[in-house]
Amino acid sequence: MATLSVVLATFNEERNLSDCLDSVKNIIDEIIVVDGGSTDNTLEIARKYRAIIIQTTNPPIFHINKQKAINAATKDWILQLDADERVSIELEKEIQLIINNKSSVSGYWIPRKNWFLGRFLTKGGQYPDYTLRLYRKGKGALPQKSVHEQAVINGKVGYLKNPLIHMADLNLSHYLKRFDRYTNLIAKELSEKNVGKNPIQFAKHMLILPSWWFGKTYLMHKGFVDSWQGFAFSLFSSLRFPISYVKYIRSKKI
Repeated sequence: MATLSVVLATFNEERNLSDCLDSVKNIIDEIIVVDGGSTDNTLEIARKYRAIIIQTTNPPIFHINKQKAINAATKDWILQLDADERVSIELEKEIQLIINNKSSVSGYWIPRKNWFLGRFLTKGGQYPDYTLRLYRKGKGALPQKSVHEQAVINGKVGYLKNPLIHMADLNLSHYLKRFDRYTNLIAKELSEKNVGKNPIQFAKHMLILPSWWFGKTYLMHKGFVDSWQGFAFSLFSSLRFPISYVKYIRSKKI
């Protein structure tokens, strides 16, 4: 039987961690938690599940700590999760079958269902929201450069059928905190790329990109099917372009 490590990077995740680890406790052989200095009960909860804990700082690019967890894993396969994610029963069974299969596939994309302000988004390009989270040890790594990057796999890649549940945005306050963090990171990327502060770039980030994104998610990908939540998602996600650009032009030291 193949063995499985679940790896997480955490920071003040006491509200989420137990539900996350409960959802995988029947299929994992090892838990690796890299914690960025939590001040709540995150570490106590991790110890309850007999996790191997690595304590460090909390860098703006969270993927740095995720990669540390990946590097520390010792089992045949690695399942990288965020604390606000849950493995469904159907996905649990599918993972068990996949890792014990004698195929040559090195990694798998998993469809993800995103909870947003009271419902799972089904349109707007948000389902299936494929994410590369399951891979053989030594075959997957994170670039650690961008906000929404995916793992890079050395070898063949396949797709799973059953969803990973992402309880991301339970309320607007939580979403706005994440939104502020992500737009700070995007602004930093703009600074590193030395994007121009000129009328063309201003028009691109303030008008063209947000209009294109809203039209793509709300109209072309039928975000309107998801009621007011679909509208809110398309609106806020389109606003990341002008807000990030304004943060960038106000300061290159974000």
